[in-house]
Amino acid sequence: MGLNLNNKRFVTLNNRKGLASNETVFQYYQNGKTITGSYKGGAIVEGLIVGKQIGDNKIQLLYQCLTDQGELKAGQSTGIVLKNAENKLELKFEWNWINGTLTAGHSEYIEIE
Repeated sequence: MGLNLNNKRFVTLNNRKGLASNETVFQYYQNGKTITGSYKGGAIVEGLIVGKQIGDNKIQLLYQCLTDQGELKAGQSTGIVLKNAENKLELKFEWNWINGTLTAGHSEYIEIE
């Protein structure tokens, strides 16, 4: 089944083109291959995540959020889950918005306690 995201929290390491910042906290839950979660902080007032595990360390997500500017945004991403030398999980995504600006990018996140 690979690495599990259940009850794991993450913050942004790198997301130059996206809304999430080092103030945004992501909370994930995983039951089997089903992934759910939420995120908030920085420019994100409230965000929701639903997705699935599609390989040992590969995941696919849909997400939506309300920004501090009153925008409703929706996007999709495909990512990999890795364990680093400090035994913390890292997420690396290729993502794109599916409404509004339709921009795309790469982002990276690290597990926090």
